[in-house]
Amino acid sequence: MQFRPCIDLHQGKVKQIVGATLNNENENVIENYVSTYDSSYYAEMFQRDNLTGGHVIMLGDGNQEAAIQALQTYPGGLQIGGGINADNAEEFLEAGASHVIVTSYIFQDGELKMDRLKKLIEKIGKERLVIDLSCKQKDGKWYVVTDKWTKFSNIEITPSTVKELEKYCDEFLIHAADVEGKRGGIAENLVANLADYVSIPTTYAGGVRSMEDLQLFEQLAKGKLHVTIGSALDIFGGDLSYQEVVEYCNR
Repeated sequence: MQFRPCIDLHQGKVKQIVGATLNNENENVIENYVSTYDSSYYAEMFQRDNLTGGHVIMLGDGNQEAAIQALQTYPGGLQIGGGINADNAEEFLEAGASHVIVTSYIFQDGELKMDRLKKLIEKIGKERLVIDLSCKQKDGKWYVVTDKWTKFSNIEITPSTVKELEKYCDEFLIHAADVEGKRGGIAENLVANLADYVSIPTTYAGGVRSMEDLQLFEQLAKGKLHVTIGSALDIFGGDLSYQEVVEYCNR
């Protein structure tokens, strides 16, 4: 299990927000933390601690400059997501991203747009692509959500869905959108399911708030999943020691 750090950017600043409160007008966004440090500060920290596979997420417009600053600070050490498409993916890879992360570009109108996925792969190759399968639960099942987690797709997280999509990417990033940013515990059934389904590197995000949660995650993940933690960490205003998490995952 690796600890995969995150840098979430909103309106050009490093923030921790409740992702499910995002909307197109940026109204009623719940901010857990707004950092006084810029993106390069965190990129330098993650590089110093030899953390790879972390992600920079651009939450809306006005974040490209801060994102590129982080990528250039830690070249090859961070992935980039948020508004990525076939036209701009190469720009971010050239700026230093190891991978680009896509959701809404390939999931449109509730469906997977295979033509868009293939176009992206033709441009950058599947080995530089992370598919974001961030999801919410409905009727006891988990479905991919898009458009800042406001719209359910018809893509259910099942063994067959995961197996098919693994053909087209290098990794998955999966936020449990119902619990992300709320520091209320992990989505245990999703973690357990993913551990059974995936065969490529997969990072889970959502709800880790304590070392006990991290230990539970490790138990449920069976060594098959990596983890990211945001709002709960002391570097983002929480109570959970970043250094303790790094040391635990490196042991």
